[in-house]
Amino acid sequence: MTQFNRVKGGDLDLTEKVVAINRVVKTTKGGRAFSFSALVVVGNGNGVVGHGLGKAKEVQEAITKGIDDAKKNLIKVPVMHGTIPHEQLAKDGAAKVFIKPAAHGTGVIAGGSMRAVLEAAGITDVLSKSLGSANPHNVVKATFTALGMLREPIKVAKQRNISLKKVFNG
Repeated sequence: MTQFNRVKGGDLDLTEKVVAINRVVKTTKGGRAFSFSALVVVGNGNGVVGHGLGKAKEVQEAITKGIDDAKKNLIKVPVMHGTIPHEQLAKDGAAKVFIKPAAHGTGVIAGGSMRAVLEAAGITDVLSKSLGSANPHNVVKATFTALGMLREPIKVAKQRNISLKKVFNG
């Protein structure tokens, strides 16, 4: 994962959401060996979100490992009045996602994997479209890339040496 606005998972109150569980079969000379992989998203509903992958012989153990991995990959997302500051297009693997700010009351217009990430981040109003691959792993990663690329208007204004009065007063 690229270096975004990383967050330490110390004492945050995180909620977990299982995005996908996959049963994997390995054929050996003694028969079939079943194991499970779980894709998990965690977030505090206030701009901090993370994702992780856990693999184990049992589903519950895979989910627990996924949660632990997700807590190691937390990023901070700029959430302004329940939506994102600007539209963003991002790609990971064959999955391409487009997220766009929406007016208050719109809700989260997103598919399954993207919805889990956006809701965990605390985004309540957003328009999104998943283009390309529907693979949950790649869609979640692409969504994270898009959220990590978002920039706060105040920081952009400072970089451009624009007076904050011009930003907020027009």
